[in-house]
Amino acid sequence: MNCTTKRPDTMRTLREIFCCPKTHGRLPDTATDLVRVMPKTPASRLFHRLPNLVSATLAFVVFRSLVMVAAAAVNDVTLEKTGQLNLEIPANTDHYYILYYQPDIANRNSAFPVAMEFGKWGGLTLTEPTGARGSHGFYRVTAARRDQAADIDGDGRSDIVELEDDTGRYSPFNPADPVPIEDGVTIIHSRDEFRRLSYKGTEVLRDTHLADLEFVKFYVIDASSPNPKLYFMNTERHRSHGFFAEAIGLTSDQSNLPDSMRGEIVYHPLVAGPGGKAGVYRYEFQPTDAFPFTDVAKIYEVLARNMPFLTNNLYYYPLPGFALPRYRDEKNLYDDSRVAVLLPDDLFKDITFLPLNIAESYGRLRVATADELPGPFDIMIYDNVPNELPRVSGVITAEPQTPLSHVNLRAIQDRIPNAFIASALEDKTIASLVGKYVRLSVTAEGYELQESTLAEVEAHHADRRPTETQIPVRDLTITEITPLDDIGFHDADAFGVKASNLAELRKMAFRVAEVPDGFAIPFYFYDQFMQFNQFYEEVDELRADETFQTDSAVREESLKEFRKKIRKADMPDWMIEKITALQNAFPEGTEIRCRSSTNNEDLADFSGAGLYESYTHHLDEGHLSKSIRQVFASMWTFRAFDEREFYRIDHAAAAMGVLVHPDFSDELANGVAVTTDPVYQSKNNFYLNTQLAEELVTNPEEGSTPEEILLNTEDSSIFTIVRRSNLVKDGARILDDDALRRLRVVLNAIHNDFRFLYKVPATDDFAMEIEFKITAEGNLAVKQARPWLFQSNSQ
Repeated sequence: MNCTTKRPDTMRTLREIFCCPKTHGRLPDTATDLVRVMPKTPASRLFHRLPNLVSATLAFVVFRSLVMVAAAAVNDVTLEKTGQLNLEIPANTDHYYILYYQPDIANRNSAFPVAMEFGKWGGLTLTEPTGARGSHGFYRVTAARRDQAADIDGDGRSDIVELEDDTGRYSPFNPADPVPIEDGVTIIHSRDEFRRLSYKGTEVLRDTHLADLEFVKFYVIDASSPNPKLYFMNTERHRSHGFFAEAIGLTSDQSNLPDSMRGEIVYHPLVAGPGGKAGVYRYEFQPTDAFPFTDVAKIYEVLARNMPFLTNNLYYYPLPGFALPRYRDEKNLYDDSRVAVLLPDDLFKDITFLPLNIAESYGRLRVATADELPGPFDIMIYDNVPNELPRVSGVITAEPQTPLSHVNLRAIQDRIPNAFIASALEDKTIASLVGKYVRLSVTAEGYELQESTLAEVEAHHADRRPTETQIPVRDLTITEITPLDDIGFHDADAFGVKASNLAELRKMAFRVAEVPDGFAIPFYFYDQFMQFNQFYEEVDELRADETFQTDSAVREESLKEFRKKIRKADMPDWMIEKITALQNAFPEGTEIRCRSSTNNEDLADFSGAGLYESYTHHLDEGHLSKSIRQVFASMWTFRAFDEREFYRIDHAAAAMGVLVHPDFSDELANGVAVTTDPVYQSKNNFYLNTQLAEELVTNPEEGSTPEEILLNTEDSSIFTIVRRSNLVKDGARILDDDALRRLRVVLNAIHNDFRFLYKVPATDDFAMEIEFKITAEGNLAVKQARPWLFQSNSQ
C-alpha cells in the first residue's frame, strides 16, 4: 500500500516517507497532533521506545530548544557535538532524498530544503549544514524517484542533473544560471573548493579590513524573491563585486544591481565553533549595509544550503559602523532564530587549537612525567606549559601557551611543531598513539598525527642536523669589563648579543622610556675561568663517555654535577679584583642583575631562548663573583648542551659573557612585545603580552594568563584586547592608554633602527622581540631586544 500526504504542486513527483511500513500511518497536518518527548530523553532511547508510543508513525526529539523530527521508518536520530542533527533513514538507489526544515510547525508551506542526497542500499544519513536550533523546528524527509526527478529550485533543470554535477556550476538549491568556472560557482562542496575560490593577501582594494584574511565574496540576485540566486565569486580573480558582475554580464557599469545583496565569507581557522572544533566561517555584507534581520536570516539559509560541507560553523558578522547597531536593536530576533552571530570580540575567544609553530616532525609520542627526561627524538605532550624544555621533536600542550614563551621560541628556532590542543589526552586518536613513532604536522588550520616508523624518524632527523661542526665566533681580545655606553651593536662577538643590543638601545636615547645602565663582562673572562680550572678538559672527558652520550638521564646528572663544580670553583686573583671593582661601581644597597649573554643565542637565525640562566645578586650574598659563576655554570644546562649537540656547535667555542645592571624591583608589570603580529597575522599591529608585577610572560607560572593586546603601529588609541590578565581584578587593563602610547613610540623606533643595523631590506620579513617593564615609579623600561625568528614551513 502506498501512503501519501498532501503536498505543494511543485512536489508532485515526490513521495513523502512519513509512513510506517507496518501501520501505514500518516503525518499530521498540524502541530496539534504532535507528540512531544521530554528534552532529556536521549535520541537512541527514544527510537528504541518508538513501538510503544501511541503512534509508531511519528518520532519527535526535543534538544536544547524544541526541534521535532517526523518520519515513519526512522532508524536513529543523533545529535553531533556541533549541534547538527543526524537523521538515519532506510533508503535505496532508485530514489534521492530531501531533508526539509520547517520553522513554523503550523505552516507546512514555511518548509524549505536544507539537504539532498542520492539514496544508498541499506540506509542513508541526512543532515543539514547548520545546527538543530531555533525556538521551534520541524524536520521532514521526502523521497523522489530518480527516473521522475523534480526541480526543487524551479530553475528548469532537474534535481538529478544538478545533484550529479560536482563542478560547482549547478546547485539543486540555487536557481542561478551557471557562469564560467573561472568566474565563480553556485555551490561550494568542500573546504578545498572554498580555498580554491578564496583570496588571502594585501590586494583588497577598499576592503582593508580583509587584508591577509582568507575570504570568498558572494553576490545575491533577486534577493527579495522566495528563492534568491547566489554566486560565489572566484575571489582570486575578481576582488570586486563590480568586476565580477561585469565579467558575467550582469551589469555594464559596475553599479549596484537592483535587488541584490553583496558580501563575503571569511574563514577563521583558529576560532572555535560549536563542539569546540576549530574553524568558522563568517558572512558579512558591505560596510555601509545594514540589512534587517529578515534579510540577514534569508541569506544565512541560502548560503548554508549551498555550502553542504559546513558543520554548523557559519556565523553572521555585523560589521561595525552600520550593521552592528542594527543587530543590537534586533538582537532578540537573532537570539530566537537559527542565525548564529559572531561579534568582533569573539574572534579571539574560545580557541581550542592554536598552532604556535607551523612545522612537521617525526618522533616517539610521549606524555611528560616528572621522573623521565624527554629526548631529542620525542614528541612531548604536556598538561601544562613547561618552564624549561630540552631538545625535543615536537610539543603539544593541553594548556594554552603564550606565543612569546621560551617554549615557543625554542620551537620556532628548532623548526619543530608546537601546538595547544585542548584536552589533548582525552582525544582517543592521540591517546592511542602514545608510545608509538608518529608524524606530527601542525598547520595554520589544524594538525595531523599519524603512526610512523623508526626508519622514518631517523631519516627525518638526519636530514635536519648540520653535517659539519659549527664554530661560533668569539672575540677574546677584549679583556676588560666595559661600560655599556662604550660598546654597541657591532661588539657582539666579544660581549654577546644581549649585552651589545642593550648598549645599542641606550644610544637610541628614548624620551618616553628608560634603558638600564650597566656593564658588560667579555667572553675573555669565561674563557680564562674555564682554562684556570681545566674545565675544557673535563668537558672532553664527559663527551668521550659513551654512556654520557647515549643515556639522557646519565647526561643530565653528569652536567648537574659539572655545574656544581663551576659554581664552587676558584677564580684567578686578577678576575676577583676586577669583579670587586665592578661591584663597587654600583651605589651601595643596589641589588645587581647578572644576565647571560652568549655567542650562541639572540642571533638572527638562532634564538637560544631559555637555554641559559640569569641571576640577581642580592645584598646578603657577598661577593659578586658568586652570581657570575652561576651564570657561567648555566652554559652547561642539560637543555643547552643537547641543543648545541644537535646543531653540532663546538662546545669549546661557545662563550659566555655577562650583562650586569641594577635589578628592577617591585615593578608594576612586565611584558614582551613583537614588532609584528606573529599570532593572528593581523596587519599594522604590534603584539603585546603583559603580566602583573613580576609574573613572567616568557616562563609563566601554571594558571597565569597574561594580558594580550594588538596595538596599532600608527595610532595608540587603536588597539584590540585579545585577552585580559587573570590576575587583575574587575577586568581592568594592565597597560593603560599612556603606557600604550609610550610603547608604540619605542617599538617603532627599535624596529626601524635594528632593521637598518641588521641590513634587512624593507621587502623582507623582519621584527624585533622586546622585553619591557613598568617600574614601581610607573616608567616604561626596556631591558632586552633581539630579532624575532619567523616561522618557516621548510623542513
